Amino acid sequence: MKTVVIIQARMGSSRLPGKVLMPLGGKPSVQHVIERARLIRGVDEVVLATSVASIDDPLAAFCKTFGVTVVRGSEDDVLDRYYQAAKAARADAVIRITGDCPLLDPVESAKVLDAFRSSGADYVSNVNPPTLPDGLDTEVFLFSALETAWKQAGKKSEREHVTLYISTHPELFRIESISNPVDWSGHRWTLDEERDYRMLSAVYDELSLRGEFGALAEVLCILRDYPEIARLNGSIERNEGLKKSQQEDE
Repeated sequence: MKTVVIIQARMGSSRLPGKVLMPLGGKPSVQHVIERARLIRGVDEVVLATSVASIDDPLAAFCKTFGVTVVRGSEDDVLDRYYQAAKAARADAVIRITGDCPLLDPVESAKVLDAFRSSGADYVSNVNPPTLPDGLDTEVFLFSALETAWKQAGKKSEREHVTLYISTHPELFRIESISNPVDWSGHRWTLDEERDYRMLSAVYDELSLRGEFGALAEVLCILRDYPEIARLNGSIERNEGLKKSQQEDE
């Protein structure tokens, strides 16, 4: 079974344009995501799914020079873009990672993949409900489940949010979830706003001083020592974009 990480990313963020190429710890943010995705045990390939819009040319060019396969597709129909990337990679199983997660922990992601392989489920995640910090989200699913969603999803929110159709149709898919023994879901480690960037920059500065990778326990230790860092973006609501899309459906 070929297992492919597909990272969805683009430059045209409405809240923080160009965020995926903004520097963190001396590297573009998306480079951290790629490097961490490659460390997930059991992964065969890492692919970037971005849009055909000219604004995404620098992102595509950077990822190609970094040795990542780039598949470009619809700017608005993210589900179609993602499906085309999975099809081009000939993936049997897909690990969905978003490009705004520069503190992704490959060990935590591997736990989701292990659960997927042992359960026989169509879809396994660590986000339903979340118990890890926002930014460690990992979803693993069969290509066949993605293809079904691609064919049948009709709502705007379902085309914008890749796995929404799968995760909300348990009558069609076997869905499993894993959780962390301690609930850290109140932490926000994703890059979507300027406040997020200030928080992540502070974390990466401290990781550089400590000579650490930035696994879950290491970042939690930094935030325990410097709680003011977590307060930089702690007031932002989780999954704002998804909730907005669902409201627009209604």
